[in-house]
Amino acid sequence: MCSQFIQKIKSKKIKDIIRKLAFIVLGNFLCSIAFNVFFIPSKLLSGGVGGLGILIQYLTDIPAGIWVFIINIPIFIIGSKMVDREFAIYGFISMLIFSSLLTITSGIGRYLVVDDILLTSVFGGIFNGVGMGLMFRNRVSQGGFDIVATILRKKYNVNIGTALMGVNTIIISLSSLLFGYKSAMYTLIAMYVGYRVLDKVQTGFNIKKNVVIVSDKSEELANAIIKRLHRGVTFLEGIGGYTNEDKKVIYCIITSRETAKLKSIVDEIDPNAFLTINDVVEVKGRGFQNIGM
Repeated sequence: MCSQFIQKIKSKKIKDIIRKLAFIVLGNFLCSIAFNVFFIPSKLLSGGVGGLGILIQYLTDIPAGIWVFIINIPIFIIGSKMVDREFAIYGFISMLIFSSLLTITSGIGRYLVVDDILLTSVFGGIFNGVGMGLMFRNRVSQGGFDIVATILRKKYNVNIGTALMGVNTIIISLSSLLFGYKSAMYTLIAMYVGYRVLDKVQTGFNIKKNVVIVSDKSEELANAIIKRLHRGVTFLEGIGGYTNEDKKVIYCIITSRETAKLKSIVDEIDPNAFLTINDVVEVKGRGFQNIGM
């Protein structure tokens, strides 16, 4: 029995490793297409080490994939001692694959030419966002400045998003000085689209909703939600500010697809109930899938 359990854990671990490696390859392939088909031919940039690699390629004509590898070396030497080992290992593998794919696909832009710089910004952002989103959803990254941001959070409690935005602002500022404000502005469009797509891929399109219901029929409503929506319900103790009466406040999490059905249940049982519904960034627990990093 014990050996079967250990074997099951090992099998699950192997499947997890294979899945992560598959998404590292797929995600970095999409990112390399974004760079070599859209960004580089139009003199646009991207965030992080990839954007820095593109910037140096414009100045030296040495492929961005080589620069991504060179810039990442000192980052991983420092990061291997300061961040989670598994995160660093997957980040290093991802960096090697990204550098290789950037170099292998460097000439593909000659066969897929997009003349409109706005379309280039939008579709480059989409490809890059999908690629990064697939990796983040599976708890892996491209390494590089993701490692730097993790170190800053660990050592100085700096928010990862703030750290990455600061680095990207520097890269875009350099771009505007070297290639003019037009290139920098279209780069901002590409980055905005990319991060929006990244969020959608990571969190999924069926956004979770946080529901709070104040009702005189809270028990009846809770039973209906449990039976008809198959969602767990938590009662919070509340006191009416006007009536000073004790009330059971219903708290639960549902998906966006279940919102209309929930409203129908509330209208049917207690049309006078007070109902608030808000978007939730992330939910972890029984009945909800983990969204990754």
